[in-house]
Amino acid sequence: MKIRPIFDRVVLLPKEAEKETKSGIILPTASQEKSQLATVVAVGPGGNIDGEDVKMQVKVGDEVLYAKYSGTEFSLDGKKYIVIKQTDILAVLEK
Repeated sequence: MKIRPIFDRVVLLPKEAEKETKSGIILPTASQEKSQLATVVAVGPGGNIDGEDVKMQVKVGDEVLYAKYSGTEFSLDGKKYIVIKQTDILAVLEK
């Protein structure tokens, strides 16, 4: 199954939360902080939204940092995704 976002929505595949600290301490599931890094897997077309032209700034494959409590999570084909508005993306990571 394939997902196609509408308007200024973006579908992200979140990165796994850190399971171990840099010093090697293994974190219990309850104390693992939700990752805010993700890979863009689908992008809406943008367009005229609420009377304002919206141009999409991200593309499929981009690594992004998104706002902590934004979007709607869902599962599809055994993977967990999140759908957010483009304005909830804080930065694009460049290598």
